[in-house]
Amino acid sequence: MDELNLKALEQIPIPEGLEERLSAKIDEWEQEEKQARHRIRLPRALCYTAIAASIALVIGVGFHLLRQDEPTNLAEQDTYQDPIKARQEAERALNLLAVNLNKGMSHLEKAKALSDKTEKTVNEQLKVLKQYETDND
Repeated sequence: MDELNLKALEQIPIPEGLEERLSAKIDEWEQEEKQARHRIRLPRALCYTAIAASIALVIGVGFHLLRQDEPTNLAEQDTYQDPIKARQEAERALNLLAVNLNKGMSHLEKAKALSDKTEKTVNEQLKVLKQYETDND
């Protein structure tokens, strides 16, 4: 009986391109399986990141609470109890701020000048291109 079924199966014609289609489908299934494995790893990495962030948060809060219990530095308070020293410190801080602000403004002016020059050059080139297009039309 098995021989009869085997002979009958061998007589059935195989469609053209069946092997290529089956091979392509198997490759597609393998790709889907690889993508499914990658999807599984992402939540695991996210879980580890969340755990690390939680530990860092707990440690940071712990250090903050420990530092609150330490006595405050009295040297900083002494500076503000003397009005003359307080004025000198305020002037020093404002001068430092002014110097750094002026440095930043000078860099900003240089950048603006360069930007304006670049914009001017680009606009000139665009005008040349427009003129070239109108001349060729």
